[in-house]
Amino acid sequence: MPGTDEIYERYLARAIREINTLGDEIANCHLVDHPAHAAVIGSGHPLADIMLVKYRPQPAEIQEGVAFFGRSGAAVLKSVRRLGIDPLLIYGTNCVKCSDADPDAAAAACPLWLARELAIVEPKMIVAMGDEVVQTLNDLGVALAQPLDPNRIGEIQRFTPTTDALVVPDLDASLNDEESKRRFWHAFKALGTWYDALPPY
Repeated sequence: MPGTDEIYERYLARAIREINTLGDEIANCHLVDHPAHAAVIGSGHPLADIMLVKYRPQPAEIQEGVAFFGRSGAAVLKSVRRLGIDPLLIYGTNCVKCSDADPDAAAAACPLWLARELAIVEPKMIVAMGDEVVQTLNDLGVALAQPLDPNRIGEIQRFTPTTDALVVPDLDASLNDEESKRRFWHAFKALGTWYDALPPY
């Protein structure tokens, strides 16, 4: 009978295959018209405990084709280290993968990808960065999901029986001034309390 480590390795190998396949499909997506056909894929551990979700990629992410590249990634790395969270336990993505398509068309098509990412990663925690992310998650129709309240910023909410959620301000918008950074950090630090309460593996 396989041991715990062997079972985990099998799950990890499957998740890597599935996330790579998903990345290829996103890169070759034709659900909407892409003038330059640039898409931004998720980044991080494919079986992460924590999934960070922004709404739309920023120019640095678009240039590299990877979510949380640039200012947002640096800010998250600094924040999780302050909380004592291993960055290798994190997966980051955007609701909208399209960088150059019509925004309304992209917003309608891209949640299909987010739903698959959730199914592959199966995070214990989703950090929803901004009202648009909360609305997207609520509209996904995830099995057994409870609607997230966008007004409960900085509070741990139950999303599904196996996944919690934390609503925080829009990260990209929070990087422009000190007061916004403070509001983001005040909400985000609840992730540290949640993480500290996780049972040991």
